[in-house]
Amino acid sequence: MNAPSTTGIELKTRRPAVAELVELISSMRFAISLLTLLAVAATIGTIMKQNEAMAGYVDKFGPFWFEVFGKFGLYAIYSSWWFLLIMATLVTSTSLCLIRNAPKMFKDMRSWRENVREQSLQNFHHKNLWHATLPRAALAAQSVARLHDAGYRAKLVDKGPATLVTAKKGAANKFGYIFAHSAIVIIIVGAALDSDLPIRFQEWFLGKTPFGGSGVIADIPAQHRLGLGNPTFRGNTLIPEGAASDTAIIPRASGVLIQELPFSIELKKFNIDFYTTGMPKLFASDVVIRDHETGKTFPATIEVNKPLIYKGVAVYQSSFEDGGSKLKLTGYPMTGTASAEFPLVGTVGASTPMGADYTVEWSGFRPFNVENMGGRQDARAVAKGQSLEDQFAVGLDKRLGSAGKNAHNKDLKNVGPSVEYKLRDRTGQAREYQNYMQPVTVDGVTVFLAGMRTNPNDPFSYLRIPADDAHSVREWMRLRAALSDPQLRLIASQHYAARAMSQDASAPASAANEQVHAQLQQSAFKSLGIFAGDGKEAGFLSISHFLERIPAAQQEKAADVFMKILNGSLWDLWQAARDRDGLAPVPSDEAHARFLQLATNALSDSFFYGAPVYLQLDDYTEIKASVFQVTRSPGKKVVYLGCIFLVLGVFSMFYIRERRLWIWIKDDGQGSEALMAMSTQRKTLDFENEFASLKEKLTQSA
Repeated sequence: MNAPSTTGIELKTRRPAVAELVELISSMRFAISLLTLLAVAATIGTIMKQNEAMAGYVDKFGPFWFEVFGKFGLYAIYSSWWFLLIMATLVTSTSLCLIRNAPKMFKDMRSWRENVREQSLQNFHHKNLWHATLPRAALAAQSVARLHDAGYRAKLVDKGPATLVTAKKGAANKFGYIFAHSAIVIIIVGAALDSDLPIRFQEWFLGKTPFGGSGVIADIPAQHRLGLGNPTFRGNTLIPEGAASDTAIIPRASGVLIQELPFSIELKKFNIDFYTTGMPKLFASDVVIRDHETGKTFPATIEVNKPLIYKGVAVYQSSFEDGGSKLKLTGYPMTGTASAEFPLVGTVGASTPMGADYTVEWSGFRPFNVENMGGRQDARAVAKGQSLEDQFAVGLDKRLGSAGKNAHNKDLKNVGPSVEYKLRDRTGQAREYQNYMQPVTVDGVTVFLAGMRTNPNDPFSYLRIPADDAHSVREWMRLRAALSDPQLRLIASQHYAARAMSQDASAPASAANEQVHAQLQQSAFKSLGIFAGDGKEAGFLSISHFLERIPAAQQEKAADVFMKILNGSLWDLWQAARDRDGLAPVPSDEAHARFLQLATNALSDSFFYGAPVYLQLDDYTEIKASVFQVTRSPGKKVVYLGCIFLVLGVFSMFYIRERRLWIWIKDDGQGSEALMAMSTQRKTLDFENEFASLKEKLTQSA
């Protein structure tokens, strides 16, 4: 037997369908087809993230394809019924291949193939005939000795009038087939031991069900918990500094299962180091382990790629999160005429009610942020040939980009702490916000960045609130509230008209001047009203649509006049708001003019912000948390054994060549005549050289 058969086991039965099925399953072609299917499935599992939250798949693929992919189990391929069926069938097919071929291979490795004839040896391609003066017995003994010297095992067989020398080398080549096929079975069995099959069996037969609600882990009922006897699992546990945990959370499609651990993990301190880019460089956790059975405690440090292994459970440093940092903030109204600030406190991971209509869900906190603060062109720059709508109606998303844009740029800077939260209304609708604690310099000006997004998959768009003389947002908030107050807008329009008329002090008082004064006041009041959103729209978008009603030939001039009146009126509105609050007017200089320009842009953008309040982070107490991956994998050693078998099998098949050699020796009257023939499974240049060497070695005289 030179090679394993590619056909399957042929049963002798009166049921041809059964015989054909057994032959198919046990055939090599069927096993190769199954391996191809597994490769395709593994490719899909690599491209598509597995075991993610179902809501994320809905957002990514849409409702239709979410249902289609769900039917095929693509969100958890490696535990889907069809993948497990392929694995089980592959094990069956490979095992049947071994059962069919391994005994024959062992028999062939032990066999000397001595049932050959002189005529059959003459038909070999690699053969050699020579005459020797030695008698037949002496030549046979000499040939055996020389073959032993060449590394062959040899045997003498009496063939009556002739003597057969049969030799072999490299018979272990067939172990390659046995080891490689055994490795497939062993690795799949080991993988099954480490899969979620044990958990599925508990769900199917022991009544275990995923928990889909929320609450304290200790209060979750027993039907949602897995005991210490669970042979295999892979879960995660989040532990804040100073806290401990003796459970792990195993995600399932419809919720989570709680896995009990034989010990508790207490996080004493979480250590982290960063690169200059803000990416984590090194993070590790100093923990204390307490054994539930013995009460034994001992300290340990868990680092990335340096897990803690205790009682067959491995604890890996997976990632890190916020562990419930305490936040102190100041709230500023973003709608209405009120500008009074109010205090607010929160805890990351918890929620805080805000009035009767809103709830703040604190989702994240970062003590520092390394951002690219390189110069970026202001999107308000008016390109030549733009329409008035393009010039004024630049929304928040178009106007502002992420503070971390162009991360490859080397102009990086730590811009300080930031807080992320969701503002949810009574209907359940929510937007996500990210606000920086400190003002940052962007495009040469100092601003507070207030990020907003409506979709979790979208990047944040940032509202830029200019910092005032006290490096706060109070002056901008005062101007915003004043813009919403019709009474203050009226006062500001009066001051603007009076200031405009006073610039021409030499002009004598007249009815015409009074009419101009009234027209200026009316124009200023109307401009402020349009910008404030007395209609359906507000900001530059409202101005753009207002100017569209003017003939095209006059739009450019009208826009220039409108903006001059608006800018002047906003200045007087700011002074009127300060006067109402008992504050002195600000000096009319370049710095404050620049502030007003930035404030006007921010006021227009604020109508896209979509929140009734702006929350400014004032103080915090950071609490870090480690995320550990906790695993029990009894199949790991089985998989390692399978890998060893696979290496041995591949090595045997590719680097061990089986060679067979026969020498038929018979008397010829003057000595003896010898016919040598040699064969191998793969004819290579090395084999040709070896045949030539053996031919010379065996035919040379003693």
